[in-house]
Order: sequence, then structure tokens, then C-alpha cells
Amino acid sequence: VQRYGEEPFIRSAADIAFHVALFIAKNGTYVNYYMYHGGTNFGRTAAAKVITSYYDQAPLDEYGLIRQPLWGHLKELHAATKLCEVPLLAGSYETSSLGHLQIAYVFKGKSGKCAAFLVNNDNTSNARVRFQNISFELPSMSISILPDCKNVAFNTAKVSTQYNTRSRTVKYKFDSMERWEEFNEPIPIFSNTLLKANALLDHMSTTKDTSDYLWYTVSFQHESDAEAELSVVSNAHVVHAFVNGAYKGYAHGGKHNFALENPIELKNGTNHITLLSVMVGFPKSGAYLERKTAGIRSVRIQNRYLNNYQWGYQKIGLLGENLSIFTDNGRNKVEWSRFQGRHSRLIWYKTVFDAPGGNDPLALNLGSMGKGEVWVNSQSIGRYWVSIHTPQQRPSQTWYNVPRSFLKPEENQLVLVEEEYGDPLGITLDSVSITKDAKY
Repeated sequence: VQRYGEEPFIRSAADIAFHVALFIAKNGTYVNYYMYHGGTNFGRTAAAKVITSYYDQAPLDEYGLIRQPLWGHLKELHAATKLCEVPLLAGSYETSSLGHLQIAYVFKGKSGKCAAFLVNNDNTSNARVRFQNISFELPSMSISILPDCKNVAFNTAKVSTQYNTRSRTVKYKFDSMERWEEFNEPIPIFSNTLLKANALLDHMSTTKDTSDYLWYTVSFQHESDAEAELSVVSNAHVVHAFVNGAYKGYAHGGKHNFALENPIELKNGTNHITLLSVMVGFPKSGAYLERKTAGIRSVRIQNRYLNNYQWGYQKIGLLGENLSIFTDNGRNKVEWSRFQGRHSRLIWYKTVFDAPGGNDPLALNLGSMGKGEVWVNSQSIGRYWVSIHTPQQRPSQTWYNVPRSFLKPEENQLVLVEEEYGDPLGITLDSVSITKDAKY
């Protein structure tokens, strides 16, 4: 599972084939792949910080395209294993040592048929072994499959399938200001919230997984204009801070508490502190899962802790979510304005587009955006978080799968909610294809 901010973990075709063959050799049975076809975590189905694309490195990728050489190499492995099926499934089983790090798994059928898997567990050196008075050269970290115990039909380290690479072609540019509209998400204050409590409530138990977002807001009196430091401790994934309606910064974290610490200006009289707690999926496993919490844990202004003040909560996340403005029925419940070209935080964008011709899979290139969620014809394509980078200083995911089954020939509705300063004019809709005979 890849999370936002992480590089993809890519195993070679030889490594995967080795472990598949080893499973078959040790268990005397065929193997079920956990994921042979990649997928997409549409909507809010992904767990905590998991990217929208799911195991795109599978033999069949997220779009159903063949990944070479992995697909072809495993196909050859399956064919070689098929030749062994009679002794493998119905024969007797024994092992014998061929060396310090080499072993033979041998299957013998009642009819005299014999199949063997010769394993070299040495990850640095080749090994020459003798099996049934025949000499075999085993490449490092490899398994040779002998359907007749004499002749090698397949070796996991010898990849003969040609490579391919995946390419994308821009089919539609969303670069026309005139075709975009926007709606600024209103920032709530304490007096217009319905849910109130004399405590900082837990994010997950309050929203009950109906939203990634939970507003926390408090009002208090201050006797003069002054500068102060705002400190917010959270164990959600992101927190945004607003003071008297003005944006004052954000911070993000991972598994543990993190802090947002920013200077703010207080005014004489009533001051409004509004905090947006953001989850990017919820925890799905691990010990004491029922005890896990998320959200804002502590709020301090200078030496004044506000934890036990009366807080107001907008329970159903963002107003745009509550009104479902990404749907046909909800789209007209707010007043949209023409796109101004000023990039703001917490803003909704919408536009329309026609479906490109052809049959190639399609993907939205959101490389110009920051963080949020995107819908096409009321269907959530998933969360995006392009602004958080991997150790190699690149987004974990830039392209987001748009199945053609989600589209109409014309007038498709595209809606996004953007938390950061993303630029919708840089979005493109690209076709996805594979090119043969090229290295990755």
C-alpha cells in the first residue's frame, strides 16, 4: 500500500516470479494472487493517507493495461508450472539439499512422472549444482522449473519478455477561464454552529466517517489589539487555521501528533478562531483500532489554553459537501461566480467538458492542483494530494483514473474542492496507452 508522500515500492519481474514459484514449490499447489489487476480507490474508500491509485504496478495496471515485462514473465511461469500439474497436484513430495543455499523440491507421480523446482537462495552468486546426475547452472536468487526433472522449462531470473512503457496524450485542456466557475467555502464562526461542546471533540466519532473535514470554532474576548502566537496540536492529517476570517496557515502530520504554530493578530473585543481538521482516510487496521482518535487535541494562544472553552462544530464537514454541490441536484443550491483567476484556499471549482473520442483509458492530470477531492458527473474520482512530495521531491500521484463508463458524450460535469492554491487552468484530461519495446 502506497501512501501520500511515499515512493512506490516496485518489485522486479524476476523477484515476483521467484516468490510465486517458491510458494508453489513449498506448498505443492497453485497460487492465488492478492492483486493481479491494479485498481482505484474511488470516493473516500482509501484508508489513512493511501493514494487513490491502488497497486498500479500489478501485471494489469490500474487502467487494465498490460505491464511488461511482469505480465509476460508471469505468463511464462504459469505455462511452465502447468506442465508440472500431474505430479505437483497428485504426486509425492520430497526435498533434497543441493548446497549450502540451494535446495530441490521434487514431486513424483504414481505413473512415474516427475517435476522439480531447483532453488538458489544465494542473492549474490550463481551456483552450479548436480541433480539426478545432471549439472545445472542456477542464477543467483532464482528457481529453475523442470517439468520432467531433466530439462529446464523456465528460470525466474531469466526475463525474456520485452519491456513496455506507459504514455499519456493530452486530449482536453481545461485552460479556458470562461468555462470555469467557483464557489468560496464559507468559514463558520461559533455563533452559526449547531453542535456545541465544552471540549475538543474527536474527529472520527463526531463525523462518523461522513466527511474528511470537521470545523472547530471558538469565540473569546480580548481587551486590546495585540500580536500573539497560536499553537494547535492535532493528530489528524492536516489542520488549517483562520483568525477573524483570515487564513493563518496550515500544518500536516502522519501517525503522531503534530503542531501548527503561527503568529496571529488579535483585536480589541470578540475574536473568532476557526480550525479545519482534515483526515485523508481513516485507520483501517492495527492493534487497539477501537481506541484510535483523530482531530485537534489542544489549542493555545500565548499562555491561554482554550481546550475547555465552549467550541462549536459544523458536523457534516464542508458546506459544499453538506449540500452535495458536486451533484446535479445540489449544484444549484449555492451561487457560483465566474472564475476570478485568484487562487484561494478552500474553494470549489466546476466546469463542463465533452468526452474525447477513442477507446483508450482516460486520466485527469491534476499536477497543477494542491489537495482536495474531484468529482465527474457526481461520481467521486477520489482524493488528491499533489502538493505533498516524496523524498525524491515529486508527487506520489498526479494522474487520476476517469473510467469512460462515468462519462457522457457531451456536457460532463467536473467539480473539485481545493484546499490549497491549486490552479484549475493547468488540469488536462489525458489518454493512457502503452508503448512496446522501450525501457521504463
